[in-house]
Amino acid sequence: MRRSRPNTVRIIGGRWRSRIVEFADVAGVRPTPDRVRETLFNWLGQTLAGLDCLDLFAGSGVLGFEAASRGARSVVMVEKHPRVLASLRASARLLDAANVRLAHGDALEFLRAPGVRYDVVFVDPPYRLALVDQALALLPPVLAPEARVYVESDAPFHAGPGWSMIRHARAGQVHYHLLGRDPDDQGRLPRNV
Repeated sequence: MRRSRPNTVRIIGGRWRSRIVEFADVAGVRPTPDRVRETLFNWLGQTLAGLDCLDLFAGSGVLGFEAASRGARSVVMVEKHPRVLASLRASARLLDAANVRLAHGDALEFLRAPGVRYDVVFVDPPYRLALVDQALALLPPVLAPEARVYVESDAPFHAGPGWSMIRHARAGQVHYHLLGRDPDDQGRLPRNV
């Protein structure tokens, strides 16, 4: 049986399939498990060609790198911890990830200064910080029409007003969800369902 090195994670699809990236050994940084990522990218479609993605609490960076590997036009990774950000920079250089941009700062502050609209947003903050609801409240101005929002948590999650639960599942202690804006809020029905 092959053992993986500590603080590494494998990209499971796209052009960087099977490539290993390292991440900083910092409390709260935990990569989304392979099985969960596989399901998530089945939900989103195996290719994200032409889509703009936002990885709000980047941590290990595996969700953002996975999206970039699968053809996303752009991926912005937001991370405030300096050691974690340095690790993300090293991984982006290793992969020659031209479609990845790193933003140093607080994820919630990043959302308060909208500019770009994103087609896919990953919301996976450290569980102990309970930031999902705050992030969702700030997301609507940065979402493209028919955008999808991935939420990962350590407990069942119920989307509040304005959100529709498209898919949800559980793997061990990980609860994961794919959300869209309610049709009443956008005037459109969800796609890729």
